[in-house]
Amino acid sequence: MKGWSSPTLGLALALLLPLAGGRRSQDLHCGACRALVDELEWEIAQVDPRKTIQMGSFRINPDGSQSVVEVPYARSEAHLTELLERVCEKMKDYGEKTDPASQRRSYVRVISRDGTQMDLSGVKIDGDLASSLKFACESIAEEYEDELLELLSHEADNVKDRLCSKRTDLCDHALQTPHDEL
Repeated sequence: MKGWSSPTLGLALALLLPLAGGRRSQDLHCGACRALVDELEWEIAQVDPRKTIQMGSFRINPDGSQSVVEVPYARSEAHLTELLERVCEKMKDYGEKTDPASQRRSYVRVISRDGTQMDLSGVKIDGDLASSLKFACESIAEEYEDELLELLSHEADNVKDRLCSKRTDLCDHALQTPHDEL
């Protein structure tokens, strides 16, 4: 670059690299959050809605009754906790897509759930990406477990936006970015 001295160029790079890395990290955490919620919602939808689980105390009351209620299994705390323990394994089914205009990264499934052919043009798939996405997913699942359980157990609408944008700052940058591909 004509007119740029080495120290000036080095300073410019030193200032720009953290921004690119920070945005990449923000994109990764936002994408992991959205993929996490998407996977959980899909898993919940796969459970027979008639399946129930007994909740409450199994102790006998003085009058001989029990304080046990049946709740739908799909959105029970027991089922949701079980899903949270293994859902991040699904991050290996995701790849990274970069928007050419904004350079924002999003994360899309690269393996369909039903075996249909998928358009993977422009999608980057590699083991390091899958590991990073899984680690981010696990961190989010652990840190926001209570919020996830609350939102998913009550069949809240727009859980992705409510958790990833409104309750956390994971996707603040992406409020105007469409995420229909997840």
